[in-house]
This record gives sequence, C-alpha cells and structure tokens, in this order.
Amino acid sequence: MTTLGGVVTTPAATSPVSSLLDLLLPARCAGCRTGRTQLCVACRSALSRARAGPAGPVPPPAGLPPLYAAAPYADPVRQLLLAHKERGALRLAGPLGRALAAAVRSALGPATGPVLLVPMPSARQAVRARGHDPTLRMARAAVKELRRGGLRAGVAPVLLHGRAVADQSGLSAAERHRNLHGALMVPARLAARLKGRQLVLVDDLVTTGASLAEAARALRAAGCPARAAATVAATVRRGSLPAGPPAGRAPGQPQQGRGELRDTGR
Repeated sequence: MTTLGGVVTTPAATSPVSSLLDLLLPARCAGCRTGRTQLCVACRSALSRARAGPAGPVPPPAGLPPLYAAAPYADPVRQLLLAHKERGALRLAGPLGRALAAAVRSALGPATGPVLLVPMPSARQAVRARGHDPTLRMARAAVKELRRGGLRAGVAPVLLHGRAVADQSGLSAAERHRNLHGALMVPARLAARLKGRQLVLVDDLVTTGASLAEAARALRAAGCPARAAATVAATVRRGSLPAGPPAGRAPGQPQQGRGELRDTGR
C-alpha cells in the first residue's frame, strides 16, 4: 500500500510466475487465436497503435464526465478484453493497462498534477467467480505506466455497491440508467480524503455510459467530482439515454467521438 497526498492507494500488481507458465504451457494469442503466445506481435502492435481520444454515446447520459477511450470495441481489442476479464488471461493486464493509461493521458491533456484513478467496482460474486477484479487490475497496470512516464498517479478503489441491481443483459439504455441510479456510493471516511484531488473514472469498456454516469453521480454526491472518465475501448453506436450535458462540459456542447454498445451492458 502507498499514499498519494494522504490517500491510500493500491500498488501495481505483478505476477512473477506468469512468464514461466507461458513457457511451460504456451497458449494461442487471445486476440487472433494464432501463434504460441498469449499476445502475438501483431495484436500487441494493434493495441499499442490505437489512438486515444474522445468517445462515448451520442447523446451522452446526463452527468457523464468527458470520456476518452484508447480504441474501438472491435477485434482484436474485444477478444483481449474478454480473455482478460472472463478467461483469466492475467498477463494481458499489462498491455491493456498501457492502453488505459493512454486514454487517461488523453483525458488529462496538458495537466501534470497528481491523479487518482477510480475504477468501476465489480460485484463481489463476479470477483469470486472470475478469481480477480479485472478493472482494478488494469487500473493498477495503468498507474504503473503513468508513473513510468513521470506522472504521479495512484488507484483509489472507493466506489461501493450500495444496493443490488438487476442483470443488465437485455435492458435498453434507458432501463439501464433507471436500474443503476443510486446503486453506487462512496463511504464518507474515503470521500473526505478525495476532496480536491484530480480523479479519473476508469473502466474496461463503455457502451451506454450508464455505469460511468452513475459512478460520476456517486463521486459528486460525496463532494469529489471526477474530472474525466477513461476506458480501454468504446463501442460504435448512437445511444438513447436521457440526454444532458456531461459534468465538466457546457450545455449544448456535444461530446465528439465514438458511440457505444456493450455485451455486458455497461
């Protein structure tokens, strides 16, 4: 555990045995299913060449902060995210975290002050089923990359589920918004340490923007609004959530970039 301006943050995670396992049990590339390594040169290059920029649904849901993504949600990035999240390909956290770091840098622009990444929380049962928290793991990897570039950064996993929500699968964008509203919270003991900090919400993927908008609402309610949001990928779709100016953007100013659609309904 480390501190950043008095806020306890989690360090970047490493897996010292993963390289040995890859040598003993070589796997096909998670992105293209060829070769004999978890991430082939071509897919690694496709991920690293992605240009981070503004993203998100059009129109954006009310309260969504300025949103940036590293890549469109298409293969091979889609396959890499699914392999890391659902199939336990933990070594992909590094390259995916570097892509997330690129989106964070794009969101911050020329700002150089300390930044705290606030990952979207995973349900406890999902973490138990997967054996890890994929968003937190990628956030830690992103922090490692940001620090390597000279930026003071940390991870602040402060968002908690305040109530249960229905399964998002099959719900429309508006139904997801209603389902999630009021579901997240920030404990007062943590909120006090976040006030005045530069916060960026992070997630693996954005679709309708409902989850990120709810997370931003919870941070604002705790008195520590997010400056921006960043994701590894964004899907291509024009959404239909209740429209409203995102936090930090003037009314009437549209958010440029990609729309979204997501298998898991974020």
